Amino acid sequence: MIVIAALSFALIIALWQLMNNSNSKNDIEIRKEIREMGSEQMNTLQALGISQQEHLATVSKNIEKLKEGNEKKLDQMREIVDEKLQETLEKRITASFELVSKQLQDVHSGLGEMKNIADDVGGLKKVLANVSTRGALGELQAHQILENFLSPEQFGVNVQTNPNYNGTVEFAVALPGNDDSEETLWLPIDCKFPIEDHQSWLDALDVGDKDSIEAARKSLVSNVKKKAKDISEKYIAPPYTTEFAVMFLPTEGLYADIARQPNLLEILQREYRIMICGPSNLSAFISSIKVGFRTLALKESAGDVWRVLGAVKTEYAKFGKTIESAHKTANTLTNKLSIDGEVQVRLRAMDRALKDIETLPVKETSKLLDLPDENID
Repeated sequence: MIVIAALSFALIIALWQLMNNSNSKNDIEIRKEIREMGSEQMNTLQALGISQQEHLATVSKNIEKLKEGNEKKLDQMREIVDEKLQETLEKRITASFELVSKQLQDVHSGLGEMKNIADDVGGLKKVLANVSTRGALGELQAHQILENFLSPEQFGVNVQTNPNYNGTVEFAVALPGNDDSEETLWLPIDCKFPIEDHQSWLDALDVGDKDSIEAARKSLVSNVKKKAKDISEKYIAPPYTTEFAVMFLPTEGLYADIARQPNLLEILQREYRIMICGPSNLSAFISSIKVGFRTLALKESAGDVWRVLGAVKTEYAKFGKTIESAHKTANTLTNKLSIDGEVQVRLRAMDRALKDIETLPVKETSKLLDLPDENID
């Protein structure tokens, strides 16, 4: 396009020059020259057009080839990218599904465990809702504690501690009575489980209403006092029993909540002679009683121990005299067998008397003295 514009510009300049020189030439020559110049210009333009078309065709082919090459490379790149993306996507999806599957299995297992726990809790609620089974649970726990610390003869089950009451206490620890009496002194232990009042108080605490909390607390304290009075009147009967009895509460939470009530423990001990125990401090209390049993057993056996030591001392004196006599006998025998002793002196005297006597052969000696051969060296 630049070449064509240059040629057109040159043609215009040439025409302008011819027009300026028209005074010296005629019109025919001018037209002729113009036609020749136009013809040359046309030829030049045609040649340029053909060359341009060929060049454009070549460029178009090159562009087409380049386009085809780029399209192939793009297709290859697209295939590679798609393959990588597909592989990565499949790996990530597979890993995600495996993770999700594992988590679902864990959730399923957790749900199964939660169901089992819920079933257990439901069963426990049913047990605790029944008064008889609830009491049996407390008795079982108290019995286990007693068995862990005491021997079977040191406590009793369903013992009538009060001669004036036909009923029996659930457990009683056997303590030694007075020195002038062989009767057993019983320590009554009764199990109580006021779970309804306790749960009502806990529910009131969760709600946060002061009036409900105070009402539930008073109901719980009243129930505990009632049970303590019942134990005191039925099972405490000195001199057959101790001056106090034990109320056993089967759970640590119940014991802690009752113990935290203001002045309740002091009131129970002062007015009803009842000591409250949970699983932990009942174990400690029974353990201290066991230590007392051991101390008492040592005290009772102290006299026997002293008598045995006296007998041993007497026999030891006799044994000393026997050893002294044996020692004298051993010294006498040692003196006789020593170099300067009587035995050695006689042996040397016999050796001197027999030194000039000729010895006989061993076999002849054995035959003469009627001795076996093996006894003569």
